[in-house]
Amino acid sequence: MSANSATPTHASRIPKVPFWAQIVAGLVVGVLLGWLARSQDVTWLRTTLEQVGDIFVQLLKLAVAPLVFFAIMVSITNLRRVNNAARLAGRTLLWFMITSLIAVAIGLAIGLLTNPGAGTGLTRQDGEKPEKAGSWIDFLTGIVPTDVITPFTELNVLQIVFMAAVAGVAALKLGDRAQPILTFSESVLELLQKALWWVIRLAPLGTVGLIGYAIADYGWDLIGKYATFTADVYIGCALVLFGVYPLLLATVAKVNPLQFFKGAWPAIQLAFVSRSSVGTMPVTQKVTERLGVPKEYTSFAVPFGATTKMDGCAAVYPALAAIFIAQIFDVQLGVQDYLLIAFVSVVGSAATAGLTGATVMLTLTLSTLGLPLEGVGLLMAIDPILDMMRTATNVAGQAVVPVIVAARENILDRDAYDSASASPVDDVDADVREPERKVAVAAAV
Repeated sequence: MSANSATPTHASRIPKVPFWAQIVAGLVVGVLLGWLARSQDVTWLRTTLEQVGDIFVQLLKLAVAPLVFFAIMVSITNLRRVNNAARLAGRTLLWFMITSLIAVAIGLAIGLLTNPGAGTGLTRQDGEKPEKAGSWIDFLTGIVPTDVITPFTELNVLQIVFMAAVAGVAALKLGDRAQPILTFSESVLELLQKALWWVIRLAPLGTVGLIGYAIADYGWDLIGKYATFTADVYIGCALVLFGVYPLLLATVAKVNPLQFFKGAWPAIQLAFVSRSSVGTMPVTQKVTERLGVPKEYTSFAVPFGATTKMDGCAAVYPALAAIFIAQIFDVQLGVQDYLLIAFVSVVGSAATAGLTGATVMLTLTLSTLGLPLEGVGLLMAIDPILDMMRTATNVAGQAVVPVIVAARENILDRDAYDSASASPVDDVDADVREPERKVAVAAAV
């Protein structure tokens, strides 16, 4: 035995449980504890599950405001290292729109085929107006903040994105004079991402609380009333996630779709549990880089997508929800209404802001169609269960589009893509000491 050989320790012989297995275990334990709390009326257990889930989500939200600001600002300034940055940004936005249109079409088709609002037993008396509702006036005028503090205290992600974009463009215009603030911003971003990794590792425990409380509080009876609608949302998102995305990867990007899921799975499973695109953003960015997308482009496309690219929350879901609510309130929708739904899904998706839930987007859609906003109250109880699949679809789309654009622009490292693996979150977190990839970003044309 050579002198450099490492002697096995007791700790090294302990098998490491994969992150996906921890998540699955959390789901199973959560369902069992939730069932126990509801069936045996164990109040303290229900409260504990609620608190565990709330603390996990709150920890994710804690870093959202500064994370979004510095991620967007740094991502814009990083584009200076990429030739044809404007073209890459334009292509990214174009594919965001294309995939959103496909997703909303799937949502509308499923809703028209299944009539999710029929036979539920729900009436207009079961709904109530939300405290806050989205409108086009609020959406357009709400982009520009009145001061620089309120967006951070009230967690208005859209306004934070606006300020970050302005700061990023200004830094580009200043050139070398802005280098000190850019260095500081990059350091703060790395610090925030490292802190968020610690929260991400708590996801299995958060899963127990979130799933357990959902079962304990809502019960199977409530889920039964929304059975068709819930199935529609999951089927619609699954068709986008496992049908549309693989088809685009195979035909447009000309890469193996299975390799995409192997590489992107840590981000998709974390999104399912956390219900936060922004909270998952560091993982999404890491796995997209591991799929061969240049870091300079990934650092722009993923943060941009985490706040604007929502195929689950802003396309499939509002399309189905509008049909569901229209049927409950006995309102007939015409072709022009379905076209409006598609328009709102493509243009207004930034209103979802990458946070848990899609109430703002739903109220924006309902107000545009003239449907009663009381319909939102009908869906609030079931929303956490729906939001898991919606967010997983959102995050998958946020990784798919950069791969497609990079492949079409000939800057995708196909060797890295073909060798991507379903690394655990812990491995994704680790600094990868690989040789610098020689990606021909300059040959983007």
